[in-house]
Amino acid sequence: MLLLVSDIHADFEEADALVAMSHAADLVVVAGDIANVHRGMRETIDILKVIDKPTVLVPGNNETFDDLQAACRSWSSATVLHGSGCEINGRQYFGIGGGIPVTPFGAWSFDFTEEQAAELLNDMPRGAVLVSHSPPKGYCDQSSTGRSLGSTAILTAIEQKNPELVVCGHIHGSGGQMTTVGNTTIINAGPEGVTYEFA
Repeated sequence: MLLLVSDIHADFEEADALVAMSHAADLVVVAGDIANVHRGMRETIDILKVIDKPTVLVPGNNETFDDLQAACRSWSSATVLHGSGCEINGRQYFGIGGGIPVTPFGAWSFDFTEEQAAELLNDMPRGAVLVSHSPPKGYCDQSSTGRSLGSTAILTAIEQKNPELVVCGHIHGSGGQMTTVGNTTIINAGPEGVTYEFA
């Protein structure tokens, strides 16, 4: 069983709750935004790093890849992905972090253009589990005002590579939602945690 989460935003109570939930999981996926505008990430990781199950993380737009990697250095069961992949229990995982497309938040936000995202997704294996901070365009990407804010590059990668599962976050208005694109299940995990069983 997978425990999926995103957008903790340095909420230490949420982090404590996830640690408790992780005891029943085989693997934990954190789809970005551990920090809140670069603050509170190390403290949040210090809470989460007692999780001894394999844990896959990508950076959100509230922290950088380098900072997340550094914060997770002493977390032995964690793997941080961004434009890269790994294999856990015989299943391929591939990650892409950051806000895609570029957010309106300004220079502090860890963002990528659609073109940069397409390049980062080039090496994703067919049929892998995709962990992406940003959702695909038109799926689990509606803001609280009803705007579709997802990424066309991520949607194209899903259509071309047919991942088994996509775990995303970023758009809080769609947190906890699940849908499909073809045979691919897409879950905007949200901060409260969602469990998922492979068929």
